[in-house]
Amino acid sequence: MAELPAAQQIIGVRLVRALQQGAALYTAPQAQPKIALDAVRFSRVIDPGNQLPGYEGVWRNARDERCGYVAFNSDGSFYAEYDLFCAHPRDPRWFVEMITAWGRDETLRCEAKMIPSL
Repeated sequence: MAELPAAQQIIGVRLVRALQQGAALYTAPQAQPKIALDAVRFSRVIDPGNQLPGYEGVWRNARDERCGYVAFNSDGSFYAEYDLFCAHPRDPRWFVEMITAWGRDETLRCEAKMIPSL
C-alpha cells in the first residue's frame, strides 16, 4: 500500500467531505454510509502519458467488495465515486447509483448518478 502525500491528503479530505454531503442528500438518514479517507487502500501509479506518479485508491465494504474509487492524477486533477445503490429518498422515480466528485486544484464538483426506477 502506498501512503498518500500531504498535498493529496488535503484534497482527499475535501473530496470525502463532498462525497459525504452528497450522500446525505440522496440517502435516508439510517442508510447513510460513513465515507472516510483512512478506509481507502491506495497504490502509487505511473501516468503512461508523462511518466509522472499519481495515486489510486479503493474503498471496500464489510464483504471486501469494492464500493468506491478515488484517483489523484499527475496533472493535479482528481476524481472519486462512492456507491449508494438506493432508492431516491424523496422521488420514487429515481434510483441513486453513486455519488461522484471531481476537480482540479481548488475547483471541486459533486453530483449523484441516478437512473430511472423500474
